[in-house]
Formats: sequence, structure tokens, C-alpha cells
Amino acid sequence: MRTTLVVCAIACGAIAVFTPRLCAAGGVVKLSGDAPSGAASNPGALPSVDAIVVEGRLGGRIFGFDIDQNGNEGILSEAVLQGNTVVTAAETFNQRTGEIIRILAQVESEADDFLTLGVVGHHIGLVEFEHEVSFLHIERTYPYLDPLSTNHFNGRWVPPISDHHIIEGVSRTQDSETVAIYAYDNSENFQPQVFSSNFANGTFGTPIVLDEPSFQTGLIPKLAYNDRTKMALLGIQAGGNPFIPPVFAQVNLETGATTYVSGVGLGDVNGLALDPTTNIACATTEIDFSVQFYDAATMSGFSQPLPGAVSQFYSGADVAVDAIHHLFLVAQPNSSTAPNVSSIHVYDESGHLIRSINGFHFSNASNVVPMHIALHPSQRIGYVDGPDLGVTQIQAFTY
Repeated sequence: MRTTLVVCAIACGAIAVFTPRLCAAGGVVKLSGDAPSGAASNPGALPSVDAIVVEGRLGGRIFGFDIDQNGNEGILSEAVLQGNTVVTAAETFNQRTGEIIRILAQVESEADDFLTLGVVGHHIGLVEFEHEVSFLHIERTYPYLDPLSTNHFNGRWVPPISDHHIIEGVSRTQDSETVAIYAYDNSENFQPQVFSSNFANGTFGTPIVLDEPSFQTGLIPKLAYNDRTKMALLGIQAGGNPFIPPVFAQVNLETGATTYVSGVGLGDVNGLALDPTTNIACATTEIDFSVQFYDAATMSGFSQPLPGAVSQFYSGADVAVDAIHHLFLVAQPNSSTAPNVSSIHVYDESGHLIRSINGFHFSNASNVVPMHIALHPSQRIGYVDGPDLGVTQIQAFTY
């Protein structure tokens, strides 16, 4: 039960634990240090870790964040343990200054929590709220802000899933109204589903069961979506074996047609992103500390080690796409290009390394929810979790 894991994480600090959450680290916002060094006003600024650090107003751990790629705001969730009570909140913040704009909702409970699922469609902030009705009886609802700049919840998303399915992946697609959704099966049947959701007209595609055994192991695949082709792409460790190439599902969310193909690299898929304008995908894998580039139509591709990486210790994590400049940003919690820090490596879509940005401190190895890169491509700025190791902050950067 995710609520239990959230409480455990708050009480115990950063812990190594398996949990079926794709949701990224995020939190409440507090300005720390100077204003961004031209990040918003000067997209040509030198790549750097920025001075803006965003913290939870409650001082709690961050459970999901994202930013509007075509606006000025971001959204995040946080939770803090006060005695036996969890105080949890969802909030909006200003991308340019790091200042908190508004607490959207705040709840005190022994088990309830907010989790930010992302900014989707055109300026829509989507959040999950978990409420414990009784022991092992969790009610999940999905409030949203449309648009994010209203700074208050004004709608509720009602996905076509059963009580034993849990939303674990949202494509966070912001170039169209339709996004892809992955729902984990929390029953003994292990029948995970993927489907589309159109936020403009409130419609959903038919849920499609992923019946390849690799997707029924309890692991959570990484998810990307191209609304131009209507294809969702999901990558996961193949057959429970970390020493063979991963397997990918190509799912047409309109027709339900599904194809399973073997990828390149070795082990589980740690990060996955897709440029909808070129249909090029980029992924990272665990065992061979590499980054891969694919033609998403055919899934032909190649793999190469991250710069300077010589062991699994240097594996990559989240991947984000800048579809304006056709760049992929690859997170590396343990940098192979600078000592004792984390890095983001910027690649073009042919697999050429453009630059490495060093000096971050990601906590992907010990965090309940994986780290996340959120980008504003037109401004060439982004936010990531850190620099603290307790996952109570997010930090701006330029690229």
C-alpha cells in the first residue's frame, strides 16, 4: 500500500525500498539564494546548476512535481510527519522565482497523502489524493487544475479502472490534449493496463492489457507516448532477468494493437522519453550503465555507455526530451564525469553527447519515488530533485 510507504519514508528518511510508483520527487516551494541567473530571461545562458532551490512550505518530503512547459507555474506535493499525523499538501509555484503561489489543499491524517502525477495536456495539473477509509481500504481520487494558473482545483479526473488498479505512469504529454496512462494491477491477477485520456473532452480509450509475462512481474515499466502516431511505448526488464536486453511494448491506443520487441542495452529500463516530432526515443538501462537511441516506429536502435561510465554504479536514471531543440537530457545519480556529485548529460537525437552538467545531488538510489527531470524547452530551463539527500527540495538548472 503506497500510503504506508509514504509514512515510512517520512518517518525513516531516505530508505531503499521497492514500491510501484513512477511518480517523481517534488514538493513545496521556498526561495533559497539569488534569483535564477538569467534562466528565464536569457535562454542562451551557460548550462549550470541554478541558485533557485524549491522547498516544501511544510518542510516535508516531496512526492511528485512537474512544471508547465508552456507557462510560468509548477505543481508539487509534499508530506511531513508530525507525531502520528501526516500533514500532506499540494501546491503551485512560480518557475521563474521559485516562490510558492498557493497551497491548493492541505490534509492532516494518519495515512492520507497527495501525489503529483504531472502537468498534462494544455496547462493541466493532475494530482492523486489517497484517503484511507479503513484498514487496507484506500480511496483514490484525482483532482486537477485546468489551467494550472487558476491555482485551485476545479475538476476531477475519473479514469476507467477498477479498485485494484493503481495509476503508476502518466506520459505527462504537453504537446496534445491526449496522454497515455499506465495502471498497475494490485491484485493477484497481475493484469496491468494502458489506455489514453483526452483532457479536452473528458474521454478515455479502452484499457489494453499488457499480457507479455515481463509486464506481469510486479515491476513498473517506463512510459512514453506520441499522440501523432497514437502509440504508447513501455519498457521493462525482460523475463525477470537483469542480464539480458529489456523488452518494449508498442501499443496503439486507438486500435489496441500491441507488439512486443526486444531492445538494446541490459537490464531494467530506468528512464524513457520520446520526441513526438521525430519519433526518436531515448532510454537508459541499469546493468550496462548505458543510454540507448531508437527509431520508435521500428524499435531499431543502438546502445552506448554513459560518458566515462565503467560499472553499474554509474547507471543512468530519468530521461527527459526537449522536442523544440531535439535534445534528450539523461540523469546520472552517480556522476562519471565529476566526483561525488550527480550529472545531467545532454545528447542530440543521433546519440552525440553535447555537454555534461555536473554538480547536482540526486537521491534516486535511496528515494521511495524516482528522481525526475522537468523541462521548459523554449526557455532551456528545468527542475530536478535535490540538492539535499532527504528529497525535500527541487532545484532549477539551465541547459
